Amino acid sequence: MAGMLDSEIKYLAGVGPKRAELLQKELGISTFRDMLYTFPFRYVDRSRFCAVRDIDSTSAYIQLRGKILSASVVGEGRKARLVAKFTDGTGSIDLVFFKGIKWVQDKLKPGLEYIVFGKPSAFNMEYNMVHPEVDPYSEAMLEMKSSMSGIYSSTERLRDAGVSNKVFEKLQRTLWEKCRDSITETLPRHIMEQNRLCSLVEALHDIHFPPSVRDLDKAKYRLKFEELFMLQLSMVRQKHIRMRASSAVVFKRIGDNFNKTYGSLPFPLTGAQKRVLKEIRADVASGLQMNRLLQGDVGSGKTLVAILSAMMAIDNGYQACIMAPTEVLAQQHYRNSQKFLAATGVRSALLTGSTKSKEREEIYSGLADGSIDIIFGTHALIEDTVNFKSLALAVIDEQHRFGVEQRSRLWKKAALAPHILVMTATPIPRTLAMTLYGDLDISVLDELPPGRKPIETVHWTESQRGKLYAFMRKQIEIGRQIFIVYPLIKESEKMDYKNLEEGYLTITEEFPAPKYVTAVVHGQQKAENKAFDMDLFVKGRADILVATSVIEVGVDVPNASVMVIESAERFGLSQLHQLRGRVGRGAEKSYCILMTGYKLSAESKKRIELMCATSDGFELAEADMRMRGPGDFEGTRQSGLAIDLHIADLGRDGALLEEVRSLAQTVLEDDPSLGKPQNALLKKALAEQKMEIKDYSNIS
Repeated sequence: MAGMLDSEIKYLAGVGPKRAELLQKELGISTFRDMLYTFPFRYVDRSRFCAVRDIDSTSAYIQLRGKILSASVVGEGRKARLVAKFTDGTGSIDLVFFKGIKWVQDKLKPGLEYIVFGKPSAFNMEYNMVHPEVDPYSEAMLEMKSSMSGIYSSTERLRDAGVSNKVFEKLQRTLWEKCRDSITETLPRHIMEQNRLCSLVEALHDIHFPPSVRDLDKAKYRLKFEELFMLQLSMVRQKHIRMRASSAVVFKRIGDNFNKTYGSLPFPLTGAQKRVLKEIRADVASGLQMNRLLQGDVGSGKTLVAILSAMMAIDNGYQACIMAPTEVLAQQHYRNSQKFLAATGVRSALLTGSTKSKEREEIYSGLADGSIDIIFGTHALIEDTVNFKSLALAVIDEQHRFGVEQRSRLWKKAALAPHILVMTATPIPRTLAMTLYGDLDISVLDELPPGRKPIETVHWTESQRGKLYAFMRKQIEIGRQIFIVYPLIKESEKMDYKNLEEGYLTITEEFPAPKYVTAVVHGQQKAENKAFDMDLFVKGRADILVATSVIEVGVDVPNASVMVIESAERFGLSQLHQLRGRVGRGAEKSYCILMTGYKLSAESKKRIELMCATSDGFELAEADMRMRGPGDFEGTRQSGLAIDLHIADLGRDGALLEEVRSLAQTVLEDDPSLGKPQNALLKKALAEQKMEIKDYSNIS
């Protein structure tokens, strides 16, 4: 499909340089291929006409057939608008135009019949249509309009520049006529027959111009199948390549350090922790490199699993490292590990950007001669100056915060590929995990350790602010600390949400010094100021920490028992859950208070209700993905994934994803290099669709 489809979009008739620039900026469309793969996000059945008398507040895009009674300009200058009175015999509706008034007025002739298509809206208790499509009625026009019609994603800038849905659809028709003969099949015949898929040419035509609902469904299925199949084929292939090539050190025994650490634990491991340790043990004893993702909700005990895994390496004469994305998190891992390592003779160290140069030199020397067994640190661990004697296990916390290139530099520091354990506290729905981390084996910690009390979550509105402050005072009196999180730093003209600056002033008035100490942390502070205030709170010298969501990942303050989230409706479910996880880390009862305005959208209300109803991060993550999708809203491309998904939806297409992953595994077990003639199309399509994800998993 290369060649014609890789032409720049400006060369398509009707586009030109100006529109091309706009399409690129607004929708990311640079080539014919990009345009062809920009699909409608919903469809309207144009074979049906609605009656004006049946229009109500639930009506979406509708089609009317009737006559123009009159058309006149109302208002002057910038406020001028063209209002055309339209009737179909059952009632009348105003068609309103704010732009192109002269051009539209010349088109509309009273007494003639027209087909009108648009979205009705209510104004002053009556319905009107703003900027509808209006076409003179004829048998030919009726035939052209009597099918499904796609609604494409758009933006205000595109509409202002005259690229309406009608214009966009016309550009797609022009593109189709130009490109239809350049489209070549990407799936082998046996896969198409086995899965009852229509051809790619049929699918691409029918997704844009569906003759019927049945044809549209077949087109959607074919395109979703291919998109998810190619993605999984690429992921599973990476895994196959790695498994064939990744000889790694074997941890033959469980020794004293592991047993002493295990024996000195103040509480038993959860069933989930034991299960995950068994999976890790099997990996590191296999002779192949471990590449495992450990998913665990906030407080599920991932750090202890990482420490015990490191003991396996150390007991076999090797070194281990645990790398975190921030200094705060690296220090926290180091601090927490000391109580576990106390019973052993294991030597540990901490290396971050702020480690003093004398201490740094000692650490470099200890890692190179093997006298340091386990190192905790930030990206400082991947500097060229860091050399290990025998690195055999690398634990990477919150891996999405590190680039793949960065991680690959860490793996180069070992003679044989080190075993990799990637950890995340962000609960990821299974379908999303299979897509983001499809080349990793996945373990899940789905139990909380004993002694962790559930966090009580409540929803209060502005009228309960007095109650909030009274509750906070009571908690401070009994020795507890409080987080208050805001979504914004500075006031925005368009948003009346509580912001951090105003909030900080209010809190210092309500909780005055010297009786109360309030610290503040946000992303625009200088690093030293942020560290100072954070330290005040962590060490218990500040009662209240006012912050933005920079404290979302990793901050561990066991004495903090209250999390207040201001304008909670502005946060996504997973972010709310991560913030809630900052409290409940000690033995005391903890609370999360969600503060919102009175008026909430249906979606915000649902989010807040879910937060109050459950503390299960995986349940919330699934709900979040069902509500918002893994990417953006209204048909725009889903972001944050290894590739852009044009049509598949991980929230709804989970069963199909499982099916195509199984098929990908079957294909690759039979033909790992896709070298057989029947798989030639797949190999070509993988390369063309740029789904050959660079493989860093076996760099040594």
